[in-house]
Amino acid sequence: MTAIVLYPSRRSASASFGVPLYRPPDALATRKPWFTRQEIDTVPQAQAALQGKAIAYLADPVDALLLQVQGSGLVRLREGGSVRLTYVGKNGHPYTSIGKLLVERGELASGAASMQAVKEWLRADVARGRRLMAENASYVFFRELDADEGCDGPLGAEGVALTARRSLAVDAAVHALGTPIYVTAPDLITPEGAPFRRLMIAQDVGSAIRGPERGDIFWGCGEAAGAIAGGTLAAARFIVLLPKH
Repeated sequence: MTAIVLYPSRRSASASFGVPLYRPPDALATRKPWFTRQEIDTVPQAQAALQGKAIAYLADPVDALLLQVQGSGLVRLREGGSVRLTYVGKNGHPYTSIGKLLVERGELASGAASMQAVKEWLRADVARGRRLMAENASYVFFRELDADEGCDGPLGAEGVALTARRSLAVDAAVHALGTPIYVTAPDLITPEGAPFRRLMIAQDVGSAIRGPERGDIFWGCGEAAGAIAGGTLAAARFIVLLPKH
């Protein structure tokens, strides 16, 4: 599930902030698939192609991965101010779910692979976490939004601001963007104490979202929304509302 959380960052790399968030390399327009996630970090040709393409640097590689999975985010610059980032492209390799790998290997129980649980596992052993993250060959590139873009909220794949608890990220190969979808998730309890039942609009996509009843709820911005999103993992039913022809 998705929320916009402020991630501490710097414009320039340092000993503490060394995980880059990149603009797409020029070669991406003509070569796909491009280098894998692991190759981007290790192959000199990939590093050369990304020279000067870093928008900002994070301290935590797990945060960088989560930003890529979510496709957008907000980073707070240590130099002052903040920057909104949005998805602009990826390297062309298929997405591999880290949570699914952890369940398949018996590291997390089935049904317990929430975002928070995955983050805790990855951070418990940094080297081990980096090795697992490298198995997801997919890599996302960003662009920095202008000052007047996204001022009403993060932009979804439709190019309009997302609305907390009303915007849904879907598999666009199954559901057209803009489609109303009534989502029921009896085991997902809202902060008000009631099961989640809500009419939502398909307004975004995500590399981890595949299938007719897979989706990400946008919970909003800030630490509180991030805490809800991090612990959200529930079975859901989609009722898709289509025009009558």
